Amino acid sequence: MKAMILAAGRGERLRPLTDTLPKPLVSVAGKPLIEYHLEKLARTGVKQVVINHAWLGHKLPEILGDGQRWGLEISYSAESEALETAGGIKQALTLLGNDPFLVINGDVFIDRLPDFSAAYEQVSQGHVAAFLWLVDNPEHHPQGDFAIEANAKLSLTETDKLTFSGLGIYHPQFFESVPAGKQALGPLLKQAIAQQTIAGEYFDSYWCDVGTLARLEQLQNRLQTQ
Repeated sequence: MKAMILAAGRGERLRPLTDTLPKPLVSVAGKPLIEYHLEKLARTGVKQVVINHAWLGHKLPEILGDGQRWGLEISYSAESEALETAGGIKQALTLLGNDPFLVINGDVFIDRLPDFSAAYEQVSQGHVAAFLWLVDNPEHHPQGDFAIEANAKLSLTETDKLTFSGLGIYHPQFFESVPAGKQALGPLLKQAIAQQTIAGEYFDSYWCDVGTLARLEQLQNRLQTQ
């Protein structure tokens, strides 16, 4: 299975750090944030990774290279302007191929990755168009995003919502109808969830959306004390 790391965002709330670096290259406990993903993906057996980039994007291949040091093959999808999540994935489909692929936000930290095998099979066999991992609602997002029904399908009910972790497996066909250009993922997910074509599960790993300087400091403190 190939993986895509989303790394094209500007990172306004992490300024001034992101004035000179793309957000996934911001250092946490002495290491660029995105390197934690690369290490974990390599340990799970992923061999090929696609990284999209826009803001100061040239620095990602300069620093990460071709991925050889992690035993990975990294390809880059350059965007002249950030295309948002669905638009960025749509542009990268030629690099991702015809099989289901993993997508992970480049600006989150996850202690460990889940076992992808069962989810991959569900998407590969056409039982669902995508499979998402949900986490406990953080303080900055108490309302959550989606709920998990008894049949593991996601729903838009107003109760028992959890937060989308930014980690999911998608079939390339999920993005077939997406026009080229800037496109958000949220509306696409909500439409598919309303049609009961997306499954998911609760993931109890430590997860942090490193979107602000305060949350970056919290993660830094946590990693330094481990």
